[in-house]
Amino acid sequence: MSNRTKSRKKKDQRLPGRPAPATTALQGPTAAGPARRGRRAKRLAVVVAGLGLALAAFLFVLLRPRTRFEGDSGTNVLLITLDTTRADRIGSYGWTGARTPSLDFLASNGIRFANAYCQVPLTLPSHSSLMTGTYPLYHQVRNNGSYRLKGDLATLAEVLKDAGFRTAAFVSSFTVNSRFGLNQGFEVYDDRWGSGGALEDSGSERRAAATAASFSRWLEANGRQKFFGWVHFYDPHLPYDPPSPFKEQFAGRPYDGEIASMDESIGRIVDQLRDQGLLENTLIVVAGDHGEALGEKGELDHGLYIYDVTLKVPLIIYGGKRLPRGIVVPSRVRLVDVMPTVLEILGLPQSGRVQGLSLLDHILGRRKDDLGSYIESYYPRENYNWSELVGLIDGNWKYIRAPREELYDLAGDPAEERNEIGREGRRGADLRRKLEEMVREQSSALEAGRVMTSEEKERLRSLGYLAGSAPAGAPGQALPDPKDKIEEFAGICRAKILEFEGDLGKAVESYRALIASYPAAPDHYSRLADVHIRQGDLEAAAGVLAQGIGRVPEAPLLRSKLSLVCFRLGRFEEASRAAGEALDMDPLDYNALVSSGWIMSRSGRYGEAIDYFRRALDIEPGNRSLRLDQARALAAAGRQAEALEIYGTLKDEDPNDYAVHQESGIILASQGNMAAALESLGKAVSLHPAAETYLNYAAVLERVGNRAEAVKYLRLYLQTTTEGETPRKAAVRKALEHLETTGRS
Repeated sequence: MSNRTKSRKKKDQRLPGRPAPATTALQGPTAAGPARRGRRAKRLAVVVAGLGLALAAFLFVLLRPRTRFEGDSGTNVLLITLDTTRADRIGSYGWTGARTPSLDFLASNGIRFANAYCQVPLTLPSHSSLMTGTYPLYHQVRNNGSYRLKGDLATLAEVLKDAGFRTAAFVSSFTVNSRFGLNQGFEVYDDRWGSGGALEDSGSERRAAATAASFSRWLEANGRQKFFGWVHFYDPHLPYDPPSPFKEQFAGRPYDGEIASMDESIGRIVDQLRDQGLLENTLIVVAGDHGEALGEKGELDHGLYIYDVTLKVPLIIYGGKRLPRGIVVPSRVRLVDVMPTVLEILGLPQSGRVQGLSLLDHILGRRKDDLGSYIESYYPRENYNWSELVGLIDGNWKYIRAPREELYDLAGDPAEERNEIGREGRRGADLRRKLEEMVREQSSALEAGRVMTSEEKERLRSLGYLAGSAPAGAPGQALPDPKDKIEEFAGICRAKILEFEGDLGKAVESYRALIASYPAAPDHYSRLADVHIRQGDLEAAAGVLAQGIGRVPEAPLLRSKLSLVCFRLGRFEEASRAAGEALDMDPLDYNALVSSGWIMSRSGRYGEAIDYFRRALDIEPGNRSLRLDQARALAAAGRQAEALEIYGTLKDEDPNDYAVHQESGIILASQGNMAAALESLGKAVSLHPAAETYLNYAAVLERVGNRAEAVKYLRLYLQTTTEGETPRKAAVRKALEHLETTGRS
């Protein structure tokens, strides 16, 4: 049996205690329920008693419920996920300050779910639930960064790929990078953008317009085949910084501006589908992954609490010719219901592991009930060593298990301002039992936890998340209720916002205050050092990091960051020592591996540099800058064939990177392959006409005997170089004089 067959069999196992999946065709009488069927039968009997048999038979055909929905597996599927988007900030959901014509078009011509809930107010766990139809209890992805979706869970992409769909994903944030497992089933997973540096955080996210453009290019080439596309937009996430003209049009309301900008990109996608004749044969599902508190309940962003402001999300399904138009479903539904809904609309069999339910009965009006939901956030425990929050929504009631329990009547108190646990003790106890029963029945033994590398932690920090900011408490120690830590959390958020907004002086003050109050949190030292680096004060950054190491010696992050700072300061021995200590504590410390590679290259120890870069590339294989460092070290070590192989790949990925053409041309010239060297160096000049490219091109032109062109480019070098009176410049003048003299003789 092949590994692929084994994997598929494993993925198709059913949940413990679950019945076999239902058939794909809806059975109308069964779906209607026994009470409803009884009422219909009585009404029909009265009609039959007073009419002739032929007319009665005709009326029977008219009055009976539809018994079958014909799925169509030839329909395209487009999933659009809106990161950090509250449902109540969309026009079709009632927000008068919104400018969301594209989302409103899909809602008014499709199905809008007025009360859709995510299961976790965090990006990676929420997308894991959406893509597998299972609760975090089962898929075991509980936080951003420190988990990977296990391969033995069937994803929507895998099911559709097996059904013959072309599959492609275009994501906008590092939080859903392929390393975290959501790439399963996608033939294309576009999660890398920009060249950046080996350690820059600029590649942690991209704007909606860039993501939409990438999807557009793929759709242009692949839209004639049946496809499943996933487009993930990240824009409304902190820091709120909409591009122009939305920045100016939404002055003072940047969150709404981010959503408006995102909506414009959605509109471009819808227009392209229409222009390519695909819109009416494409099932479009738009879902928020979680909301944003915006200061409500004392929370500035999301992840800490599990109140509705971060759990309620937009959910819109546009079915083209397949589904009703202009429908609003008021029932409470869940993101775990998306996968089974899509599969039933397509007429494809459900995976036995799916814990959600198809919403097709709700869409067709056969069901109107609320669907109960498990909810959780382990973010407080894993990021701050505060208690996790776990809860259950059952009808109109929400129960939250915490050190101080909470119970809310969502119908009578939608803002969740009155904790009813005291007055409704019996109801609270009943929901507590239901929650415990659900946890027992729906949990799995999957292990999705993983150790984050320091590079991953840095990427998450750049997006506003903190990872492991406090040491774990003693075994058996009761953890604080997040409600009692809101002031500390608010201080952290305020400092992050000041940093995001560029108010670096006040950010320094805020992080210093946090360090004074919470000296055991290594992230405060790391963030303060980052601010000093942005200020250009590397000495201050090194001092803060050394202070943090003295107070929290078990934090490898501070050592690896100190290594990088010391390298930039030219304190190479100190940089090497700090990197070595970090790697002793964490062999996967990305920053320390890169710093060690740079130090070894500078020392001429290229074999060791190559090894460090290789280990770093095992963690970040797509990092272009790091691959360039590796190629340079290989070339310096005399392993030119290996270097040229890397340069060849880099050229294929980006033919317009002049540095790749220039460096590979120098290697080719050293090998005596002058024709190829001239081609590469000539391309470098055309892409980047500057002193350095002129000089290298001139050197090869002279070697092949083209003195006139060599003279031309040596003159261009002398005209454009900004270096002072260096030995190299003097040598170029001498060479130019020699060529001009011999050329005249």
